[in-house]
Amino acid sequence: MERTLVFIKPDGVHRRAVGKILQRFEDKGLKLIGLKLAQLSNELVNRHYAEHTGKPFFESLVQFVLAGPVVLIALEGPEAIAVVRKLVGATSGLEAAPGTIRGDFSVSKSFNLIHASDGPESAAAELSRFFTDEELVDWTPTDWGWLGVGAK
Repeated sequence: MERTLVFIKPDGVHRRAVGKILQRFEDKGLKLIGLKLAQLSNELVNRHYAEHTGKPFFESLVQFVLAGPVVLIALEGPEAIAVVRKLVGATSGLEAAPGTIRGDFSVSKSFNLIHASDGPESAAAELSRFFTDEELVDWTPTDWGWLGVGAK
């Protein structure tokens, strides 16, 4: 079982796409273990995107994420990181396949609605950056048996 972080960026919140995006993850069978609306601080956004410091797009990315509230989502499931990244699609909405979140809702590389952890290490770091242990709920969905989760 893997855990991963997703956040819906300000463009997704302002476009009222939160429910539609969250539904994609639930429809796939991923378990929601944390959810909150937040206006992130400059310090937190800079820490989150630190690996991009000095790149040409860094300042505009930080300002974009600070432009409005985000919805932070913690998900769990088998191979959750890979599953989420497939659902999200390519970074550029112009290149993302139809049926993916970005492919269906974005026509931009910058205004691409969503962030998703890219690996186990980043998922662990990002989850701890945005959620405390107490904010993550451990529970078992009643339909997991019917989805083959945990089946051998």
